[in-house]
Amino acid sequence: MKHCLVVEDSRVMRTIARRIFEELQFDTNEVEDGLGGLRICHDKMPDMIFLDWNLPSMPGLEFLKSVRGQPNGAHPVILFATTENDPDEIAAAIAAGADDFVMKPYDRATLRTKLVELGQPT
Repeated sequence: MKHCLVVEDSRVMRTIARRIFEELQFDTNEVEDGLGGLRICHDKMPDMIFLDWNLPSMPGLEFLKSVRGQPNGAHPVILFATTENDPDEIAAAIAAGADDFVMKPYDRATLRTKLVELGQPT
């Protein structure tokens, strides 16, 4: 089973994302900040990272760059979630190594479609 790490500071949004990914057959862990996410990635790199863009301890862009700089950091598919629709911010995330993004609020159908587009079995 593929492993997904949900990095999201909102407990409600973490729970929603975890449930959706579990329904889509991912073994899922969740953390509330980028530092906790980096520790998990350092111990065992997940197959997928679902990343909130606005995190309290570390901006999503910094987390993304840190993951991509780790050994095996090119491996996970990274999908970030944001409420921002600034094209420059989205372009910066893609340039830093994000595979794609979704706008909040999202639902199961939206995430499933993104995963299919990214070549992830659901």
